[in-house]
Amino acid sequence: MRRIYYLLIFFGALLSSIISCSKDQEAITAELVVSTETISLSNGGETKVFHVKSNVDWTVSSSESWLTLTPTAGGNGTNKIEATVAVNPETADRRATITVQADNLTRQIMVVQTASALFSIDQDEYTVGKGVQDLVFSVESNAAYIIEFDGEWMSRKSEPVVSGPSYQETILIKENGNIFERAGIITLKRGNETLLVNIKQEANPLTIPPVSTGVSADAVALAGKLRVGWNLGNSLEAAASPTSASETMWGNPKTTEDFIQAVKAAGFNAVRIPCAWSGYMEDQTTYRIKDTWLARVKEVVDYCVDNDMYAIINMHWDGGWLEEHPLYNHQEEVGKKQKALWEQIAVYFRDYDEHLLFAGTNEVRANYNTPTAEHLTVQQYYNQNFVDAVRATGGRNAYRNLIVQAYNTNIRFAVDYMQMPEDLVTGRLIAEVHYYDPYDFSLDIESNKYLWGAEFAGSANVSDWGQEAWVDTQFADMKAHFIDRGIPVILGEYGATYRALTNAAALQDHKKARANYLKYVTGAAIAHGLIPFYWDSGHTGDNGSGLFDRNNGQVVHQDALNAIMEGVN
Repeated sequence: MRRIYYLLIFFGALLSSIISCSKDQEAITAELVVSTETISLSNGGETKVFHVKSNVDWTVSSSESWLTLTPTAGGNGTNKIEATVAVNPETADRRATITVQADNLTRQIMVVQTASALFSIDQDEYTVGKGVQDLVFSVESNAAYIIEFDGEWMSRKSEPVVSGPSYQETILIKENGNIFERAGIITLKRGNETLLVNIKQEANPLTIPPVSTGVSADAVALAGKLRVGWNLGNSLEAAASPTSASETMWGNPKTTEDFIQAVKAAGFNAVRIPCAWSGYMEDQTTYRIKDTWLARVKEVVDYCVDNDMYAIINMHWDGGWLEEHPLYNHQEEVGKKQKALWEQIAVYFRDYDEHLLFAGTNEVRANYNTPTAEHLTVQQYYNQNFVDAVRATGGRNAYRNLIVQAYNTNIRFAVDYMQMPEDLVTGRLIAEVHYYDPYDFSLDIESNKYLWGAEFAGSANVSDWGQEAWVDTQFADMKAHFIDRGIPVILGEYGATYRALTNAAALQDHKKARANYLKYVTGAAIAHGLIPFYWDSGHTGDNGSGLFDRNNGQVVHQDALNAIMEGVN
């Protein structure tokens, strides 16, 4: 019995051991789960968390030393692991592998850290000379960027030369023609990153030594080269304020070279370009003119000069700040502004040869009555102020032919009162008057005087003054008082508006009378030595004086154009 008892105890213990081993075998079947298969890290360095779940001991390791893991080992349960990287100094993305192991189980996580934010410039500030030049600087970037300019005088000359992450930028800097230093910023953008390059360009000197090359013809000689002129009216003098000024604001399209060529083809060899300046100032204290406006006026001047035409730029109506103030209490303030503007204009256009002339003012008057001594004194001061400002800039301006006006450009006032300014050079001044007589025919759209000349004498629609004999008397007086004394005369404006009369017969008579007027005035001007410049407003309909369709250069009023050219010949 005792043996049987011990045998039972033994087999019981053995069975218990077998059962226990079976349970232990079930307990050590390993499990391993990771919370992600990929991790992305920024180039600036950061820490991200992932989790490991296992029922057995586990370890975690990184294939790269730049990726650290905390902790690196653990046991049963869910564990948080921190993956940490510092700043990526490389210019390419870098990669690592995290390996998690538990018994015979392995899991891997792929890690990518983005490349270094390589975006820099070798220099962020430059001072350059006034002339046209290339500015070269280097950009280090491992990704594409865009480039912007805050001044039209800077532009990318070509696509950058690329070598790896290095970009060599070549920037075209235009000439600074103004007497003011200018500054601009080149902005490079990549995503939300921005680099700034500050550019300062030196000013054009206010004064340089005199140069006579290209401006050898004196006023009389140059006047002999001017055949007949045309006004680009209601375009570049269209201005109100720096926020609303526009070449097209008075209804004419932007002037093109094709159009100026059409004007030349019609028979004109000179263009008077009325200009506004005050409305295009960017600084009311220094009177600084916008670079873009100076450049635009230059474009139009070049259209003329490049086509072997003569050009005149002036200081036109421009809101009336000068034109309407020949008064003592405005003289100092207006004169200061006039001088500052003409210094800029003269310097900017200083290198042009004798094909470019300057005219200082336009129709300065307090009213349309006979001027007082005050009116004449201040108006003549503005003429002198203009001449002095231009001459002081030197270069070709020391000899350039300049145009000065009579009070209100009135022929009678010119003969009775005009005194030519003093000048540093002899024989380089030209006088200017305008002619719109009789006013009720030429400009007064409310008048019924739509006829002119001997052919229509006696008609109720003909003015009782300003006919052929009057034209001859006026121009003869200008010849005697100026031309015969060696002072050429520009007839800077003349013309007669077109009236679109509804009565067919009256319209035909008006067109004939208008043609007669244009032919006679043009011919009489030339016969007496004056150089005529027809006033073209651009408007070719009722009450307009336009000859051309400015959109395409086509002649609209061929009869009027023919009359002018017949008068020339």
